[in-house]
Amino acid sequence: MSKFVQKIKKIRLKNKSLLCIGLDTDITKIPKFLLKETNPIFAFNKIIIDNTFDLVCAYKPNYAFYEAQGQMGLEALEKTKRYIPEDIPVIIDVKRGDIGNTAKMTAKFFLEDMTFDGITVNPYMGFDAVEPFLSYKDKCSFILCLTSNRGAEDFQLKDNFYLKVARKIVEWNKNGNCGLVVGATNPDGLKRIREIASSIPILIPGIGAQGGDIKQAVTYGGENIIINSSRSIIYASSSEDFGKKSREEAIKLRDEINKYREGR
Repeated sequence: MSKFVQKIKKIRLKNKSLLCIGLDTDITKIPKFLLKETNPIFAFNKIIIDNTFDLVCAYKPNYAFYEAQGQMGLEALEKTKRYIPEDIPVIIDVKRGDIGNTAKMTAKFFLEDMTFDGITVNPYMGFDAVEPFLSYKDKCSFILCLTSNRGAEDFQLKDNFYLKVARKIVEWNKNGNCGLVVGATNPDGLKRIREIASSIPILIPGIGAQGGDIKQAVTYGGENIIINSSRSIIYASSSEDFGKKSREEAIKLRDEINKYREGR
């Protein structure tokens, strides 16, 4: 059992939660009063974390939002990673997948240097682009399988290609450190993927602003899932009460998820 699996199991029990909050922090959307701070992005994240750390099983920063702000953004990401309580897994959302040498450097930066617990990976270039991530046996590589965007119809849904990806990920899971990314907006696809990958953790985006159905996500995904929500929680308010409002939304979503867990 990898350290990631142990860590996620413990925090699920402690917080009674399958909820992951996506820290997709857009400096143009955070409350204006924070812009006077030395690092507004970190100041925003800190308040979100302070108000939700006892409600989640993971946090998921999206790297693009930090990279776009240059040095300030990267500093905010590093400070955010350090600020999150040690017992909560942090998954960096980068969706990388390049040739072996490049992938090796990417994996080293995010999983070794920045010590993230998990990472999202693109399998399009095949195993040699994924293998460097999987070499970190105590981390979890969440591999894109069926995404929640409309463009999934271009390749993933053609001839059920996503099912071939799911089968391949099962083959790659020799060290028990693979995960899948499956959007909540296609519950039938989630159900079929779970039939193939019965025990692999699934990161499920698409809840909240994208309209995914929570009941179906829990019913078809099972217990070994991480349900991500970003915008509907972190941008619940643009006023000084945004921390309190983010907590209210997180409680509401966590409790709704748990209602369907209990009904399974």
